[in-house]
Amino acid sequence: MRRIIRISVILILLAVLVTAVFVIFFDQAVLVRKGTIYHEPVKEKVVALTFDDGPSPVWTPRILDVLKGADVKATFFMLGEHVKMYPDVARRVAREGHTIGNHTYDHHVLLYYHSKELESEIRRTEDIIKEVTGVRTLYFRPPKAWMTSAEKRLVKSMGYEVVLWSLNSKDWVTFDDKYMIKYLLRHVRPGDIILFHDSGGAFSTEGGDRDETVLAVMRLIERLKEKGWRFVTVDELVNMRKNDAQDPGKH
Repeated sequence: MRRIIRISVILILLAVLVTAVFVIFFDQAVLVRKGTIYHEPVKEKVVALTFDDGPSPVWTPRILDVLKGADVKATFFMLGEHVKMYPDVARRVAREGHTIGNHTYDHHVLLYYHSKELESEIRRTEDIIKEVTGVRTLYFRPPKAWMTSAEKRLVKSMGYEVVLWSLNSKDWVTFDDKYMIKYLLRHVRPGDIILFHDSGGAFSTEGGDRDETVLAVMRLIERLKEKGWRFVTVDELVNMRKNDAQDPGKH
């Protein structure tokens, strides 16, 4: 009996370890990219920085300061709950020319929703963002990336494009900024959409420590600019792809 217990404990620990490694080092978004915007096949050396889970009264302003200092525009996928709690920060994001996307009201995984609940969740967030910032959101990013094909069709029928990412900074793991930069510089391609977070931590969308994110964003911008890269918003990136398709000989 003791032997069986020991084996069971070992198997459980191994399962936990494998799951942890999978979650930390494998980007699950690659499994659900079909039917979404996650990378645009453009020729120019451009990337789109995106930030999830904000706005935060602490971290979003610091990230905005970095972006403003570097003259870079980004895309912020906001939670309705946080927009309601921190309207001044959300208004600053809009005022400084960044694109605002819809990230649901309180970050629940969408697989738990019925279609009417999902539509209500998105519309509720849309209305809050519009009331606070004056912006009508056109881009939607699901929490944790998980969406069924039926959910994607529903969201698109509501007038949204579903946006994921091609490069994940994994900043929620609280990796060191040097590790994040090394990984991103090694894998970046023209048309990439890069995921960061401006609020929360590994187990929460509120608070957290985004110091390494702030440093990584600042240094990534510096390094890529040195190499001739340019930063655009998600909507700018989508429009570039459309223009390239209409005029394939311009490059």
